[in-house]
Amino acid sequence: MQDRANTPGEIATPPGLDGPGPTPLQRVLGGRRSIRRFMDTPVEPAKLRACLEAARIAPSAHNVQPWRFIVVDDPVLKAKLAQEAFAGIYRSSMFAARAPVILVILARPGKAAVRLGSRIQGVPFYLLDIGIAGEHVVLQAEELGLATCWMGWFNYRRARKVLAVPRDFKLVALMPLGYAEKRPTREPPRRPFEEIVAFNKAPRA
Repeated sequence: MQDRANTPGEIATPPGLDGPGPTPLQRVLGGRRSIRRFMDTPVEPAKLRACLEAARIAPSAHNVQPWRFIVVDDPVLKAKLAQEAFAGIYRSSMFAARAPVILVILARPGKAAVRLGSRIQGVPFYLLDIGIAGEHVVLQAEELGLATCWMGWFNYRRARKVLAVPRDFKLVALMPLGYAEKRPTREPPRRPFEEIVAFNKAPRA
């Protein structure tokens, strides 16, 4: 059975799934885009709170909840952060300065048991947790008509200094949040299902 043909901004209904088309969650997943052109329209406090609340209830290893967020919505501080963090080789990230809000995503690695487990397994569990919480923000924002973009290309050292981030916190990412000035109409290329999924055996590539 073939997937139902999807239009831009949505994903196909998986074979065998009841219903005439994509579910509300599938529409959110399929419509999400990384936005680099923002309007200066302020984000309503209730919507901002809803996005951060979505992160707050995310799951984490041993329920450590290592995520912390700095909400940068003061224009003066935001301009200073952009000037320092997006200078030089990081200038391509200056687009984030136009967003009315920049979320600074921090991690505070927690329990000794989790840190030990990370070392034994070779997997930094706190980064998995941060990714989950951050994506909760992204999807809640998408549902509310807001736009986001995960960012890792910026001057970490200067950003830490501007924001006076304590040494026991790790600065993981930035995320501009606001209303999109322009949204891509074409869906970015995705690998086919058969390439990324293998049942009961390892993928070939």
